[in-house]
Amino acid sequence: MSSVTEKFLRYVSYDTQSKDGQEQIPSTEKQRVLAQLLAEELKAMGAQDVRVSPESYVYGVIPANTDKSVPSLGFVSHMDTSPDASGTGVSPRIVKDYDGGKICLNAEKEIFLSPEEFPSLKGYAGKDLIVTDGTTLLGADDKAGVAEIMAMAEFLLTHSEIPHGKICIGFTPDEEVGRGADLFDVAGFGADVAYTVDGGALGELEYENFNAASGKVKIHGRGVHPGSAKNAMKNASLMAMEFHGMLPAEQNPMYTEGYEGFFHLGEIQGNMVEAQMDYIIRDHDQEKFEAKKKLFLEAAAFLNAKYGEGTVEATVKDSYYNMKEKIEPHMYLIDIAKKAMEEQGVSPLVVPIRGGTDGARLSYMGLPCPNLCTGGENFHGVHEYICIQSMEKITEILVQIVKDFAQMS
Repeated sequence: MSSVTEKFLRYVSYDTQSKDGQEQIPSTEKQRVLAQLLAEELKAMGAQDVRVSPESYVYGVIPANTDKSVPSLGFVSHMDTSPDASGTGVSPRIVKDYDGGKICLNAEKEIFLSPEEFPSLKGYAGKDLIVTDGTTLLGADDKAGVAEIMAMAEFLLTHSEIPHGKICIGFTPDEEVGRGADLFDVAGFGADVAYTVDGGALGELEYENFNAASGKVKIHGRGVHPGSAKNAMKNASLMAMEFHGMLPAEQNPMYTEGYEGFFHLGEIQGNMVEAQMDYIIRDHDQEKFEAKKKLFLEAAAFLNAKYGEGTVEATVKDSYYNMKEKIEPHMYLIDIAKKAMEEQGVSPLVVPIRGGTDGARLSYMGLPCPNLCTGGENFHGVHEYICIQSMEKITEILVQIVKDFAQMS
């Protein structure tokens, strides 16, 4: 079993699911366990200046072994997994030499991974896949990135003949709830530039991401017996449905792709007296992003005018912005990554991220940080899977990037 595969299988055994709406970082105490393990492994490898912050950010350094002046290069991944599906008791299984057909994840629950439903599977025939048991997510987002960085670090620390500059390693908590970069110590990290390793299929390379905001709606109704409700009842759940109906139906994520933005209703709960809805709002284009936020608040204002002031409370909070403008002055980062992929026999595919990474926030904090692939597919759900050969190749690409950085003049 390859080093990166062994590490990945070990890391996914740790439940590190983050939780939205928490004040503290990390949002869940269980993330601290993996943070301590990673720090111990880095120390055992021979990395230097390894530390874990009180908030469970992990930092380490592979010192330069060349006298040549080379920019300090960072690699960052996040340790937490998504709240969208259970991360407890992950039970991964290796499907060797995948035959291209339907994979039974859970016979009892009749859960399958099918190329008809997930066409990306068709490209992995003959490869080895790691899948779930159909009851949890896998955790490739982003423990695959963690494992690939750790495997790269291990390789460099055991191959001192490879010249390189200072390599900085960072692992963050709470990325999945939008707070992974909140307390990241950019100055202490010590990198001039960096890459997040938090993308999808092999070859993906990204330096554009959504502008992102969260939207929360709280609706106050009036409870009245339905027999005497005329002109008196205000049903909060129905008003919630009315609010959602005012948002453009075609701007639902299930109808969008590429650079198209959306309003995504992530959670709704309510009754006649009170209802709450949580949204995420996304767009690559800044003007369209601002227009979406404005429309969201205007929908609330309309309902307040209709049903009475204070009926609907709506708030919008920006989460992160498109990193493109921060990366464009440093496009050599993209050129080096593309070159490294090509040198390893991989065709680079520069695509916009239909999501975000810690790198977006870090780029605005002064650390230019585009995003590299991890090899994973179908993140945030029980149909998540990853190709072993992709993880191995990405580890080689990371090493190649380090080599190519050492050749910079």
